[in-house]
Amino acid sequence: MKTNFKFMILLALVGIGFQSCQKDDPIIPEEVVVLPPETVTTVEGFYLLNEGNMNMNKSSLDFYDYQSGTYRRNVYGQANPEATLGLGDVGNDIGIYGTKVYAVINNSNKVEVMDAATTKRLKVIDVKNCRYVTFANGKAYASAYDGEVQLGENSPNGFVAEIDTTSLKITRTVKVGRQPEEMAVVGDKLYIANSGGYSPPNYERTVSVIDLKTFTKIKDIDVAINLHRLKADADGDIYVSSRGDYYDTPSKLFVIDTKTDKIKKTFDIACSNISIAGDKAYIVGSEFSYVTFKWKINYSMIDVKNETLLEGSFLPKAVSDEIKTPYGLAVDPFSLNVYITDAGDYVSPGKLYCVDKNGITKFEVIAGDIPAHFAFKLKKTTINK
Repeated sequence: MKTNFKFMILLALVGIGFQSCQKDDPIIPEEVVVLPPETVTTVEGFYLLNEGNMNMNKSSLDFYDYQSGTYRRNVYGQANPEATLGLGDVGNDIGIYGTKVYAVINNSNKVEVMDAATTKRLKVIDVKNCRYVTFANGKAYASAYDGEVQLGENSPNGFVAEIDTTSLKITRTVKVGRQPEEMAVVGDKLYIANSGGYSPPNYERTVSVIDLKTFTKIKDIDVAINLHRLKADADGDIYVSSRGDYYDTPSKLFVIDTKTDKIKKTFDIACSNISIAGDKAYIVGSEFSYVTFKWKINYSMIDVKNETLLEGSFLPKAVSDEIKTPYGLAVDPFSLNVYITDAGDYVSPGKLYCVDKNGITKFEVIAGDIPAHFAFKLKKTTINK
């Protein structure tokens, strides 16, 4: 979920109006669409988490099966009819670790844990205003704002919760900066982007570094204001995005060397989403300006081995011209198929596009409201359950 504080306030006010007359929503049955199949390698498909509008409990989960080519909408609702409010309010991230799916449901203040084969609910873990999830060594790590969002620097510092993936219990927590966002683990360290996105103009500007053995914060790396996305490449470098201030300070992308924990490279491109597969980083830049009241969109690639910006777009023009609001992004690490979503007007069902490594569009399909976050399901795994 993008953190544009004015937009979020507007959504919250609209949501109050809906809540005043809202009753438990009926369970929406699963729908199946037949798409072209994919060759099953290590990946056999993926889950797509649809955020849904705030205060409307419209988060939902879809699954695309490579072998059969079936795209199943609302698999969670079908598997969990007793969940009267469905998956919940604002699905903000999803990940698979071992045999379990972990869905971070931001405004419902929970991490929903499901069986990866059936999407049947296994456990609900309460985490205040949780944001993103990552995994390492039998643990899940969830970032969280720690309470209701409020404007200004008086917001409490956020935290990271460590969850044991066998017992599904929170074992440790550690405080970080205000409004922490994405994370990545490199070696024995966890890196987390602090945004302070609700305290303009005094945003946060650091990446916190957590020692996983002691689960303590060992340092903050000064980067830039209003950080958001954070991904690690195969060499252990961290790519972290700054959203800027939507006025005079533009969005940029930074590379941190985790051997020195210092910035080694800056790319002057907007970055609202990033996926790293093989030697390439795929970047969607969707940047709004309160000066021009216009959006600036780019679809860029970086050679992460040479740390160079490549020419051209990773999308064919026919697809980029059709997309109204680029949002979710994932690249299959084996086939290098690009999966990108269009959130459209944020209130109607969005679209999912598949483009192969040669730039040929393989399919497009209607997804849920604000389709946003992907988790690839592996055919075999040796990861701790």
